[in-house]
Amino acid sequence: MDEVASAIADPVRREVLEMLRADGRLSAGQIAERFAISRPAVSRHLRVLRECGLVRDELVGRQRLYALDASRLAPLTRWLADFAVPAEQPAALEHLLDALQTEVYRTRRERRADEPKENTA
Repeated sequence: MDEVASAIADPVRREVLEMLRADGRLSAGQIAERFAISRPAVSRHLRVLRECGLVRDELVGRQRLYALDASRLAPLTRWLADFAVPAEQPAALEHLLDALQTEVYRTRRERRADEPKENTA
């Protein structure tokens, strides 16, 4: 998981992964032409992604095609999910706060009713 987290910490590598997710298989040249960095720099990023298992490569003729292998993201995704706020939690919290507010009003009303009335006559 550390190797995958380290690999996706780089914005170029994340963009490469997004490209491969959207476009399927791409050659190194097709990937490199979308960046303003040198082709060897893109190749180094592809090597890092391949070594940590996020990208698979296949030699087709004279081209090496790269494809995303998102299965390596699963342990990191499960770990991150523990930190996510469930979508239903804000609604549940709002319901609890409404119930607390109702209880505060009820307690105040009961205390006022129990207080001795001041005799002004």
